[in-house]
Amino acid sequence: MKAAIIGLPNSGKSTLFSAVTGVRHDPYLAPEPRQAAVRVPEPRFPYLIKLCQPKKVVEATMEFVDIPGCALDDAKGQEEWRRVLPVVRQADVLVVVVRAFQNAAVPAPRRGIDPAADFAAMWDELIFADLDAVTTRVHRIETALKKPTKTHDLEKRELALLTRCREALESGKPLSAVVVTEEDRRQVSSFAFLTEKTLVCLWNDSEENRHGAQEPAVEHVAASLRLNAALEADIAALDEAERPAFLAELGFEAPARDRLIQICYTAAGLISFLTMGPDEVRAWTIPRGATAVEAAAKIHTDLARGFIRAETVAYDDLVAHGDMKGARAAGKVRKEGKTYVVADGDILNILASG
Repeated sequence: MKAAIIGLPNSGKSTLFSAVTGVRHDPYLAPEPRQAAVRVPEPRFPYLIKLCQPKKVVEATMEFVDIPGCALDDAKGQEEWRRVLPVVRQADVLVVVVRAFQNAAVPAPRRGIDPAADFAAMWDELIFADLDAVTTRVHRIETALKKPTKTHDLEKRELALLTRCREALESGKPLSAVVVTEEDRRQVSSFAFLTEKTLVCLWNDSEENRHGAQEPAVEHVAASLRLNAALEADIAALDEAERPAFLAELGFEAPARDRLIQICYTAAGLISFLTMGPDEVRAWTIPRGATAVEAAAKIHTDLARGFIRAETVAYDDLVAHGDMKGARAAGKVRKEGKTYVVADGDILNILASG
């Protein structure tokens, strides 16, 4: 899973990327997209590690991409935005960073500090990019339909869907409101439409306002989060041994970056199931709604091929009864078949033939 961090210049995108990934920003390098993998916070690990004393611990991971900020109100900025669009389209989640902080050392936009206006500007660019792609494809299909071909029926169905897409975009609506069936998604999957993706709005505020009021509502987002990217980057730069004391001094239970990572992971429709034992405790990433046999395939294709059943226990039931022996005695360890829908935090043991 990949999350792209986008926003206007001086919004704090690169600082946020450093906070999330620990990769320091070098202002002397050319502004190109940067990518790094991060570990998805797993609050259930400490208990499982204490219980199993495993030789190895493997966390779920996801990727973040820092997209250079583009000044959308001039020709050069528009050209830069078009250049990085293919990278943005590869992401599953878009994190839109809006500036809510005052800092005389960091030039503000001409209109001043206006997070809602910044979000609206980015939203318009997402709409325009999708509209351009739809309009181009509609024109090509209309031209193709003037000639006799064996694919007329397919092209007519695609044209009908793209016409609905164009009408939605022209009225400022996201394509997630139009592309709703599996067949629709299959037809437009190659476009990687931006307004079909999940959006998270990140309010980059000052340290003094980190406990500020609720963020003003913005449309079209799955979640909003307020944090101070500069402070989070300082936390990420600390040695792990120093972080707990620093966080306690600030009154933090955990870095806000952890919440952002988890929000993106969840917003992308992902969950984690767990496996545990003396050799390894591991979190595995699957889409929400995945079945037990699909979870087995995530571990190894042979487990899916020879699937017999899955022994599963909910994490909370394991904790409530102390260990697997206690959970089994309480009847909380279940035997599930291929079609069982795995829940977040399920602990699975796959039994397979061969």
